[in-house]
Amino acid sequence: MSIIGNLFIRFRKQIETSDQQKDSSLTTHYYKATFNQLFKSVEELFRQDADCKITTVSKDHGEIAVEINKPIPCFLIVTVVSVKPLETAVDFNISSEKFSPIGLQPILRKRLISYYEKINKIHTLVRSGKS
Repeated sequence: MSIIGNLFIRFRKQIETSDQQKDSSLTTHYYKATFNQLFKSVEELFRQDADCKITTVSKDHGEIAVEINKPIPCFLIVTVVSVKPLETAVDFNISSEKFSPIGLQPILRKRLISYYEKINKIHTLVRSGKS
């Protein structure tokens, strides 16, 4: 049954990071930064990416909506939430309408991990997932 379950996961067209994720690389990441510092950094990260187009920025809700063109067209919502005065969390929700015979989940997962890695280079990672 586990093999069949893994097969279905491979064909998911949507991935969301959270504290409850079973995949440790897709858990919520917490950074040592204020909300404003992290929000500005994340927004700038997507503005500088040629494959991305920011469609909506809502600082009040801590959300940035991004259209991604390559390698596959997809839509990303980035959520930035202040947890403590110097601890801010980042979560992603990515989805695509495209079909792939080999499955989209590995491509989408790799994309989210690369965004976390880019943010890790800018800000200090406090923890990922629940502590």
